[in-house]
Amino acid sequence: MNIHACKHTERSSLLSFASAVSAPPSNWTSLDCCRWKGITCNQDGWVTHLLLPSKGLKGVDLSSNHFFGAIPSSFFQQASNLTSFNVSNNTFTGEVFQLQVFRAGHNNLSGLLPEDIYNATKLEEIALPLSSLHGAISDKIVNLTNLAILDLYINQLSGKLPLNLGKLSKLKFVTLDFNNLEGALPPSLMNCTNLVELRLGSNNLEGDISMLDFSRLNQLAKLDLRVNNFTGTFPVSLYSCRSLKAIRLTGNNLVGQIQAEILSLKSLSFLSLGFNQFTNLTGAMKILMSCKSLALMLSGSFKDEGMPTDNDMVDFDGFQNLRVLCLVGNRLTGQLPVWLSKLHNLKILLLSGNEITGPIPSWLGTLPRLFYINLSENRFSGEFPKQLCRLPRLVYEPNITSQVDHISNEFELPFYFSTITRNPNYYLSSKISSYPATIDLSNNNIVGDIPIEVGQLQLLRGLVLHSNNFSGVIPDQISNLKNLEVLNLSMNHLSGIIPSSLASLTFLKEFMSHTIISKDQYQQALSSKASTLLPLRGIQNFVVRPLPNKCGRPNKGIDEDNKKNNKDMDNGLHQLPWFYISSIVLGFIVGFWGWLPSTGVKCLESSQALK
Repeated sequence: MNIHACKHTERSSLLSFASAVSAPPSNWTSLDCCRWKGITCNQDGWVTHLLLPSKGLKGVDLSSNHFFGAIPSSFFQQASNLTSFNVSNNTFTGEVFQLQVFRAGHNNLSGLLPEDIYNATKLEEIALPLSSLHGAISDKIVNLTNLAILDLYINQLSGKLPLNLGKLSKLKFVTLDFNNLEGALPPSLMNCTNLVELRLGSNNLEGDISMLDFSRLNQLAKLDLRVNNFTGTFPVSLYSCRSLKAIRLTGNNLVGQIQAEILSLKSLSFLSLGFNQFTNLTGAMKILMSCKSLALMLSGSFKDEGMPTDNDMVDFDGFQNLRVLCLVGNRLTGQLPVWLSKLHNLKILLLSGNEITGPIPSWLGTLPRLFYINLSENRFSGEFPKQLCRLPRLVYEPNITSQVDHISNEFELPFYFSTITRNPNYYLSSKISSYPATIDLSNNNIVGDIPIEVGQLQLLRGLVLHSNNFSGVIPDQISNLKNLEVLNLSMNHLSGIIPSSLASLTFLKEFMSHTIISKDQYQQALSSKASTLLPLRGIQNFVVRPLPNKCGRPNKGIDEDNKKNNKDMDNGLHQLPWFYISSIVLGFIVGFWGWLPSTGVKCLESSQALK
């Protein structure tokens, strides 16, 4: 047996590579690719070197591999005819050297943008995102008159944007998010009339943006200036940019009110203005309800106003295709108005961090496309409405052929979870379907039992009910929720034991419940790590402490009441010390649940503007 014989996958990859270049090596025909000219393998048959000098190859693309080390400058000196070099998604390190077209994102490239790059006058694209480049973008960039794409997001670039950046008249896509850029936007940028996307979020930019004239940017479709230090009002000149689909000005210092002229933006489908100092929410909603299709994020603005009432929204027939409504952290007062029940295309409703009162209305369970609800940190009272357990999108799979669902499954800009922050770790998907089906009613005044009908929500991935006044036992029907990943029932008045049927929830990653158990039961759980009390896998941080008299909300007599209710659970158990499960955390939260804090699910954009 030839220990040098190449792996089948290696041979297939090399043949695919050969088929993609203009002049494939003619002798790559034998079964053993380790014997091909230009190929070197190790003792295990894995290809370690590829040497094909002076072959006149065209079309080389090295992205999404496992290449590492520095890119030698000699490579580019000898590759005099190279016009495109794509090495994205590898683990290259070191400094960047001059290229004509360069895509090398998702690497560990460091250093400054090299001076030589500003002499490559035929350069059309610089794409070096998610690296460690630092320093300023030189004023010499104006030499690159053919540049159409400048993509340097998530680096450590600093300084001001070049004053004459507007000389790059062919610029279409500028993405400089998550850097340390400062100063004002150069007025010359408004001369880049071919701009389609301008994304400068999470920097330290400043200035009065209402003084900028965006009116010449007829092609502009997406504008993202979130989390900077801009001042002024909503730029009136943006109303002339008739191609605009997405505007995000979240996390700045803007003031004023939304004007009716915004309706001239007929293609607008994504509007995020949260964490500014805008006023008159009711007026804004009256205007915006005329938009044909919209994802609307107004969190952290319009502080201490009232929820727009049914009287305010009289003759309501708007928001026909409103996909997202996010009003988190506004301290809004009032009750949930009935006009919300007409939002038949609403998918995500986020109203946490307000002062909304009254019961949770039963009509909320009739919205046909709603799958993500966060009403936490309000003053809702009454019981958990059973109708909420019939939400169509949580009971059965959506019709994938539905035209509305198909058209609106993409956000025009990606959402950011939890907080408005400069941290790129909060960068998430732009697909609506990527967000986990959730009901979060935590931190309210909801009473009564958890309804057994909750077991109907087959597609639910997160049920967060902590910090309420629920009583009774944990319903065994929760074990029907086979997709459940997070279950938080802590800080309530629940009694009894945790149903053993929860062991069937194979996707459960976090379970938190404040439940009374006996010392024997606790010791059994510790010894077996999968007892009848809680037979779940991967138990970590099983914290037990003596039962307090008060927990969270005032609860007079809970210690005595629980002892009385459980006296007959088992022979002699009433004579043993009682313990309190502080938290049971199963494994580590992964994927989209990584952001889930102990206080519940926060808004997709927002809970507090952090500068």
